Amino acid sequence: MAKKQRSILFLSFFLVVSMGCKQVEKKQLVQNQEQASSIAHATGFTVQHEGDITIIEVSNAWPGSDSFKYALVPKERLATMSFPRDAYDAIIGTPIEKVVLTSTTHIQPLLQLGELNTVVGFPNTDYISSPEARELVESGQIQNLGMNDMLNTEIVLALKPELIVGFSINNENNAYEIIKKSGTPVVYNGDWVEHTPLGKAEWIRFFAPFFEKEALGDSIFASVASSYQKAKEIAQKAQSKPTVLTGGLYKDVWYVAGGKSWMAKFLDDANSDYLWANNTETGSIGLSLESVLEKAQGAEFWFNPSAVTTYTELAEANPHHQEFDAYKNKSVYSNAIDKGETGGLIFYELAPHRPDLVLRDLIKILHPEVLSEHELQFIKPLP
Repeated sequence: MAKKQRSILFLSFFLVVSMGCKQVEKKQLVQNQEQASSIAHATGFTVQHEGDITIIEVSNAWPGSDSFKYALVPKERLATMSFPRDAYDAIIGTPIEKVVLTSTTHIQPLLQLGELNTVVGFPNTDYISSPEARELVESGQIQNLGMNDMLNTEIVLALKPELIVGFSINNENNAYEIIKKSGTPVVYNGDWVEHTPLGKAEWIRFFAPFFEKEALGDSIFASVASSYQKAKEIAQKAQSKPTVLTGGLYKDVWYVAGGKSWMAKFLDDANSDYLWANNTETGSIGLSLESVLEKAQGAEFWFNPSAVTTYTELAEANPHHQEFDAYKNKSVYSNAIDKGETGGLIFYELAPHRPDLVLRDLIKILHPEVLSEHELQFIKPLP
């Protein structure tokens, strides 16, 4: 009898321990799954943790690119750790103190994280618009590195950056290869490939781990996402859905935003009737002037007519522009009106990281009755 009781107790103990282990394993699995899916809107990167190591994988640096995996390790631990050969495309000690950026969309995340002073170089600094970054350019802290596809590698290497955040449309940037061979890590950023407003904005969570500021990056993005959602809900209160035309002529081709593009998503969330919403392109669509005139002559609003910024320029560019109702009714709006002091477009530097403000601009224009107090930030009427 005693033997039987001992057997029962042992079996019970085994079941408890076994169930406990399974619960731990299940909990760890759930945590890993949550960790893998913590990037909620961006599709081009993930952030995971393995002990002291933060692993960032960029799966869409440009359309059709390979995946790149980067290991971020606290500097005080870097010398004590070893890594399997070729396991990572780069191993970076954190926090970063000197960085080279290569796209204006990289400027704002570092400004938001309080790390703009770490930037030491940028290709063609005239493109930089934000006042804070322009001050660093004028003071000589941010050096001009030539053009992105032909970086002055001598200047880059002389600056001794700890990291290059690269922008590329393919894998044929020879300057990056030279820099990598020198021992300076190059990590690719693919924020420009994202097709949704919040997808682009979430790339601040790509930058934050390099400066050991993940909590701050998460908080900044959460605030923007919440503001965006509130604006979207406001737009749904509107009683109408105005028809919308986008884009303009470049030589003989009119480029409108594809139905699955960044701009089309904005227009959908702003509760408008975008005339190419059913198209499946994520970029732009090239059309003839005749086909656009036939479909969109009666559109109530026209956004972003190429680079022109006045009605006079629009008429001079092509007299047929005057046939659109939006032109006649002075309902043409552009994201190219506000420029930095050296000519860079403020929209392309700042707007990807404040989609909530872009959406509010569109709502104010399309439905002024539901958002009367908002002042336009990025998209403004042609003068």
